[in-house]
Amino acid sequence: MELSSATHDALLRVGTSTLTGILSRRGLRNMFLQDVWPIRPDVPRMVGPAFTMRFIPAREDKTATGRGAVHQRAMEECPPGHVLVVDARGDPRAASAGDIYCGRLKARGCAGIVTDGGLRDTEGVFNTGLPAYHRRPSSPPSGIVHQPADLNLPIACGGVAVYPGDIVVGDCDGVVVIPPDIVEAVAEEALATTLYDEFAEAEVARGRSLVGLFPAAGEEAKRDFEAWKKTRSGGS
Repeated sequence: MELSSATHDALLRVGTSTLTGILSRRGLRNMFLQDVWPIRPDVPRMVGPAFTMRFIPAREDKTATGRGAVHQRAMEECPPGHVLVVDARGDPRAASAGDIYCGRLKARGCAGIVTDGGLRDTEGVFNTGLPAYHRRPSSPPSGIVHQPADLNLPIACGGVAVYPGDIVVGDCDGVVVIPPDIVEAVAEEALATTLYDEFAEAEVARGRSLVGLFPAAGEEAKRDFEAWKKTRSGGS
């Protein structure tokens, strides 16, 4: 799926906490990747459709043939604007990729990389500018533990089912997956929710009680919110 620029920009403005709340209300309660974090808190935010790679455990009589080819293909075939999502079985004993592979993704215009394993050369990965998420740093090369098996099929990552084309959003808290058929509605609702949250934060800072304000807005809070929005838009 190709995201519209409006949806893409909206997803860059809202938090994964807001998105997970909206998805939960729609019955999707397991969409936030567990034990997957940005390599640094200040990595750029990430939005893009998923392109997947699956690792299986390395085996000494098999890893010598074809292992690198699938791994390299992932870096060469992940489409621009997409996020490479790696199923490393939650095993960070060896890296899913390093700075050169991530640099290739960045050079080709990809939107990021996510693995529930580890990344190596994280200083170099950060310097590429590619948004990158993993379980923890891992210096050993991938072949010690992992063997790439296939590309762009449904995988598990961080305990979440990820299908090719799912929309992947990352921020300083982690990574959430959104089904593409509802992403526009979710993004629109998330923008509206984020605006109300900004109002509620300002009211709490002024000393207002949470009762009737958050998480559920009472009639008084709704009226105050509408007035607050007008002041932000110059009275229009």
